[in-house]
Amino acid sequence: MTAAPHAPRSSRSPGAPVRGGVPEHGRMPKYYAAKAQLVELLAELGEGGALPTERELAERYGVARETLRLALRELLLEGRLRRRGRGTVVAGPKIEQPLSLSSYTEGVRRQGRLPGRSLIGLERFAAEREVAEELDLAVGAQVWHLERVLLADDERVGLESTYAPVELFPRLDDDFDPASSFYGYARAAAGLTSGGARERIETVLATPREALLIGTPPALPMLLLHRRSWDGSGRAFERVRTLYRGDRFSFTAELGASG
Repeated sequence: MTAAPHAPRSSRSPGAPVRGGVPEHGRMPKYYAAKAQLVELLAELGEGGALPTERELAERYGVARETLRLALRELLLEGRLRRRGRGTVVAGPKIEQPLSLSSYTEGVRRQGRLPGRSLIGLERFAAEREVAEELDLAVGAQVWHLERVLLADDERVGLESTYAPVELFPRLDDDFDPASSFYGYARAAAGLTSGGARERIETVLATPREALLIGTPPALPMLLLHRRSWDGSGRAFERVRTLYRGDRFSFTAELGASG
């Protein structure tokens, strides 16, 4: 009886792929074998460590450069590597953003990172039906649109688009600091207390404009969050569309037992 092909021992660490990503027939694709070796190299180099050139890596692991590029591309998409100038370095851990009523600013600060935002634009316009309905407004009511790039330690990591009623925030264009938290401003300027929010998450690819603003290639997967928030009286005060880099963010939620 012929023995089945030997497959590498699987990692049992939490979150690791089953059987280390090896199919049941036991034959590991060449690019994946190179990727597994690269992962070991990343652990040796540590965060910020520079990778050798593609030619050096291809020779070290005995694979074609095209095969090596497939492995490197997956590691870039997973956020384990990042480009720095003309080279590639080991990336730090992803930013864990809690799915809660806390703001982006608070979530990033909890991890010892410096949050920030860079203003793209602030304008007011007459709300069309979709925006009006989500903000509990009449069609044509005045609405602010605030667009900002999200920063973590001065690294561009996302793009945030906020819609809010002008009647609740009449001086938003005068006394709001675009680098600060909109939640903090809502509490201080309008006395709003958050009553709840509904979020929906999906995976998307950025548009060419969004990719340019965030500074990523268009093919990089993104996490898109839609949020509608209301105050203590149940009135909606913001609608937010936030695009997060899939290679730099993960999301966490605490779940309780039902009943």
